[in-house]
Amino acid sequence: MGTLFENTKYPLTIWFKVIYRLCQSKKGMSALQIHRMIGSESYRTAWSMCHRVRAAMTTEAGPQLVGQVEVDETYVGGKERNKPKAKRSPLNGTAGKIPVIGALARQGFVVAKVISTPDTPTWQGFVTAPVSLHADLVVTDEHPGYRHLAGSEYRPETGRHGAAEYVRGPVHTQTIESFWSLLKRGIMGAFHHVSQHYLPFYLNEFTFRHNYRTDPHLFERVLIAG
Repeated sequence: MGTLFENTKYPLTIWFKVIYRLCQSKKGMSALQIHRMIGSESYRTAWSMCHRVRAAMTTEAGPQLVGQVEVDETYVGGKERNKPKAKRSPLNGTAGKIPVIGALARQGFVVAKVISTPDTPTWQGFVTAPVSLHADLVVTDEHPGYRHLAGSEYRPETGRHGAAEYVRGPVHTQTIESFWSLLKRGIMGAFHHVSQHYLPFYLNEFTFRHNYRTDPHLFERVLIAG
């Protein structure tokens, strides 16, 4: 009762296999693969099991991010040219995609969140929650949502991507961009399509694996959290 195993008929040994696979698969594992692996009665059963595990993959609340911190945003969604003509948007760029923002401490944790309203107060509010004022360095790109941070106590450094400047000593966002790349490769290769409603669960999964990537007790962490 009160765990991710509540009201299920599958034995714990099957659940443990699912948890282990999701913990060890760097790019994620689809519910269809899990369905084939455990021989579940239906795909829907495997899908539900995976999402229960993803919901349990939460990072323990800890101190704010310190050291060298990168803040960046990305947009999740397919390219318009790859969609059926009837579903293509007449707009280019980020139209129709889901905005996600993240903050990552180099050699430390990453925090990521789906943004429903991609405006300046939301952007700035996200940064001030996980990033400590005592961080040695805060790096952002040129997105206008970060413009008010320049006059704050964070005093961020900005990578001028528009001027083709991607690295200036320690000023870069390559670490968090690598995390976004891994997330998108997982969505494209394993899941193929993720809706805005369920994207937070997948973010849970990828951030959990990143944050505890060196923890030998990753499996036990999911059991405790669930």
